[in-house]
Amino acid sequence: MTTTAPSGATAAPAGSRTIDQILDQARERLHRIGPGQAAAEIRQGALLVDIRPQAQRAAEGEVPGALLVERNVLEWRFDPAAASRLPQVRDYGLRVIVMCQQGYTSSLAAAALQDLGLANATDLDGGFEAWAAAGLPTTGVPARD
Repeated sequence: MTTTAPSGATAAPAGSRTIDQILDQARERLHRIGPGQAAAEIRQGALLVDIRPQAQRAAEGEVPGALLVERNVLEWRFDPAAASRLPQVRDYGLRVIVMCQQGYTSSLAAAALQDLGLANATDLDGGFEAWAAAGLPTTGVPARD
Protein backbone atom coordinates (compact mmCIF):
# COMPACT_ATOMS: atom_id res chain seq x y z
CA MET A 1 0.00 0.00 0.00
CA THR A 2 1.38 3.39 -0.95
CA THR A 3 0.47 6.41 1.14
CA THR A 4 1.23 10.03 0.50
CA ALA A 5 2.16 12.54 3.12
CA PRO A 6 -0.23 15.44 3.79
CA SER A 7 0.53 18.65 1.96
CA GLY A 8 3.66 20.24 3.42
CA ALA A 9 4.74 17.09 5.27
CA THR A 10 7.79 15.07 4.35
CA ALA A 11 7.45 11.45 3.28
CA ALA A 12 7.45 8.94 6.13
CA PRO A 13 10.75 7.13 6.69
CA ALA A 14 10.91 3.45 5.79
CA GLY A 15 9.56 1.27 8.57
CA SER A 16 7.56 4.00 10.26
CA ARG A 17 3.96 3.37 11.27
CA THR A 18 0.95 5.65 11.61
CA ILE A 19 -0.65 6.16 14.99
CA ASP A 20 -3.65 4.14 13.79
CA GLN A 21 -1.32 1.22 13.01
CA ILE A 22 0.39 1.52 16.38
CA LEU A 23 -2.97 1.63 18.16
CA ASP A 24 -4.27 -1.39 16.23
CA GLN A 25 -1.12 -3.38 17.05
CA ALA A 26 -1.39 -2.48 20.73
CA ARG A 27 -5.03 -3.53 20.85
CA GLU A 28 -4.33 -6.85 19.11
CA ARG A 29 -2.63 -8.07 22.27
CA LEU A 30 -5.01 -6.56 24.81
CA HIS A 31 -8.18 -8.16 26.15
CA ARG A 32 -9.98 -4.85 26.52
CA ILE A 33 -12.85 -4.74 28.98
CA GLY A 34 -15.98 -2.66 29.36
CA PRO A 35 -17.07 -0.67 32.41
CA GLY A 36 -19.18 -3.44 33.98
CA GLN A 37 -16.41 -6.01 33.79
CA ALA A 38 -13.88 -3.46 35.04
CA ALA A 39 -16.04 -2.67 38.08
CA ALA A 40 -16.37 -6.39 38.84
CA GLU A 41 -12.62 -6.94 38.54
CA ILE A 42 -11.88 -3.93 40.76
CA ARG A 43 -14.12 -5.47 43.45
CA GLN A 44 -11.96 -8.61 43.15
CA GLY A 45 -8.70 -6.69 43.59
CA ALA A 46 -7.74 -5.36 40.16
CA LEU A 47 -6.12 -1.94 40.16
CA LEU A 48 -7.83 0.82 38.13
CA VAL A 49 -5.27 3.39 37.03
CA ASP A 50 -6.43 6.78 35.76
CA ILE A 51 -3.73 8.22 33.49
CA ARG A 52 -5.57 11.43 32.55
CA PRO A 53 -3.93 14.78 33.32
CA GLN A 54 -5.11 16.57 36.46
CA ALA A 55 -6.85 19.29 34.44
CA GLN A 56 -8.93 16.71 32.59
CA ARG A 57 -9.88 14.94 35.82
CA ALA A 58 -10.89 18.26 37.34
CA ALA A 59 -13.05 19.11 34.33
CA GLU A 60 -14.62 15.68 33.78
CA GLY A 61 -14.58 13.91 37.16
CA GLU A 62 -12.87 10.89 38.69
CA VAL A 63 -13.58 7.30 39.62
CA PRO A 64 -13.48 6.85 43.40
CA GLY A 65 -10.61 4.61 44.42
CA ALA A 66 -8.76 4.83 41.09
CA LEU A 67 -5.02 5.21 41.39
CA LEU A 68 -3.98 8.50 39.76
CA VAL A 69 -0.78 8.12 37.74
CA GLU A 70 -0.30 10.55 34.90
CA ARG A 71 0.82 9.03 31.61
CA ASN A 72 4.28 10.60 31.58
CA VAL A 73 5.43 8.54 34.59
CA LEU A 74 3.38 5.36 34.18
CA GLU A 75 6.18 2.98 33.18
CA TRP A 76 8.45 4.12 36.02
CA ARG A 77 5.69 3.61 38.58
CA PHE A 78 4.65 0.18 37.26
CA ASP A 79 7.95 -1.52 36.46
CA PRO A 80 8.29 -4.14 39.21
CA ALA A 81 12.08 -3.92 38.79
CA ALA A 82 12.26 -0.13 39.18
CA ALA A 83 13.21 1.61 42.40
CA SER A 84 10.55 4.26 41.62
CA ARG A 85 7.70 1.74 41.43
CA LEU A 86 4.55 2.22 43.48
CA PRO A 87 4.12 0.08 46.62
CA GLN A 88 1.14 -1.68 44.98
CA VAL A 89 3.43 -3.02 42.24
CA ARG A 90 4.94 -6.04 43.93
CA ASP A 91 4.90 -8.59 41.13
CA TYR A 92 4.40 -9.10 37.43
CA GLY A 93 1.03 -10.82 37.90
CA LEU A 94 -0.76 -7.65 38.99
CA ARG A 95 -4.07 -7.03 37.19
CA VAL A 96 -3.95 -3.42 35.99
CA ILE A 97 -6.83 -1.72 34.15
CA VAL A 98 -5.68 1.53 32.56
CA MET A 99 -8.23 4.29 31.99
CA CYS A 100 -8.01 7.49 29.97
CA GLN A 101 -10.83 9.74 28.79
CA GLN A 102 -12.01 7.77 25.74
CA GLY A 103 -9.92 4.60 25.58
CA TYR A 104 -7.22 5.49 23.07
CA THR A 105 -4.21 6.54 25.14
CA SER A 106 -5.04 3.82 27.65
CA SER A 107 -4.59 1.14 24.96
CA LEU A 108 -1.09 2.39 24.22
CA ALA A 109 -0.31 2.64 27.93
CA ALA A 110 -1.58 -0.87 28.71
CA ALA A 111 0.54 -2.26 25.87
CA ALA A 112 3.57 -0.47 27.34
CA LEU A 113 2.88 -2.13 30.71
CA GLN A 114 2.72 -5.49 28.96
CA ASP A 115 6.10 -4.67 27.43
CA LEU A 116 7.40 -4.31 31.00
CA GLY A 117 6.17 -7.83 31.76
CA LEU A 118 2.78 -7.02 33.30
CA ALA A 119 0.96 -9.56 31.13
CA ASN A 120 -2.37 -8.95 32.91
CA ALA A 121 -2.48 -5.25 32.00
CA THR A 122 -5.40 -4.08 29.88
CA ASP A 123 -7.50 -0.99 29.37
CA LEU A 124 -11.04 0.23 29.80
CA ASP A 125 -12.76 0.29 26.42
CA GLY A 126 -14.33 3.74 26.06
CA GLY A 127 -12.42 5.17 29.02
CA PHE A 128 -13.88 7.42 31.68
CA GLU A 129 -16.67 8.48 29.32
CA ALA A 130 -17.90 4.87 29.06
CA TRP A 131 -17.57 4.39 32.84
CA ALA A 132 -19.67 7.48 33.56
CA ALA A 133 -22.21 6.63 30.82
CA ALA A 134 -22.68 3.19 32.43
CA GLY A 135 -23.80 4.94 35.63
CA LEU A 136 -20.85 3.68 37.65
CA PRO A 137 -19.59 5.77 40.60
CA THR A 138 -17.85 9.06 39.81
CA THR A 139 -16.95 12.13 41.81
CA GLY A 140 -16.69 15.73 40.73
CA VAL A 141 -18.57 15.18 37.48
CA PRO A 142 -19.85 18.53 36.22
CA ALA A 143 -23.58 18.91 35.58
CA ARG A 144 -24.52 18.43 31.93
CA ASP A 145 -27.40 20.12 30.16
